[in-house]
Amino acid sequence: MKAMPEFHPDLDLVTEYAAGTLPLAQSACVSMHVSLCVQCRHLAAQLSVLGAALFEELDPAPVGDAQLDAVLARLDEEAPLKYGTSARLAGAVPAILQRLMSGDLSDLSWQAIGRTLRISYLKTGDPDHELALYHIRAGGRIPEHGHRGSEMTLVLAGGFSDADGSYDRGDFLLRRPGDVHAPTALQSEDCICVAVLDAPLQFTGWKFRWMNPFLKLRTG
Repeated sequence: MKAMPEFHPDLDLVTEYAAGTLPLAQSACVSMHVSLCVQCRHLAAQLSVLGAALFEELDPAPVGDAQLDAVLARLDEEAPLKYGTSARLAGAVPAILQRLMSGDLSDLSWQAIGRTLRISYLKTGDPDHELALYHIRAGGRIPEHGHRGSEMTLVLAGGFSDADGSYDRGDFLLRRPGDVHAPTALQSEDCICVAVLDAPLQFTGWKFRWMNPFLKLRTG
């Protein structure tokens, strides 16, 4: 196993994450990588300090009574996410994922896709992006597919490979529209990934093309 992740989000993504401008699901995925990667954690911290310094140089803007009342009213709202209570997950799963799961991996609702893949969809409150956990059986292969939109992938456990390389725990990948690949889990252990999509996948093989019209995003 590599000492640290080899594949990282690019500078623009880390900058947007540090500025708080990424959509919720994408921000959660980048946050998970940052929690597992010393290099990106240090970069995000530097960008946050830089952003704070630039913010302090801005002229103050007046805040109306309606805006102030809206902020104060939100202080009494219940937090949308709560931490799970499983001690077994401590240190093994990023904190933000623990909040989204509120339990163990075994407590989630998993949907079987063939014999090698199971998917569990998680709620983030993001109306435009789907966030899901993918569990690929050791040696299992996801059929070749293309991307109609972007896909963020973070490896949480095990690893997988495709025509472009091999990826282990903590590695972060960004697939763009038109990219095609067929991930295959390592033979030695199951692979668990986080995936964030803004458009459904599109299978390319004739055995699975019939599924394409039925593939929908699970957002929210």
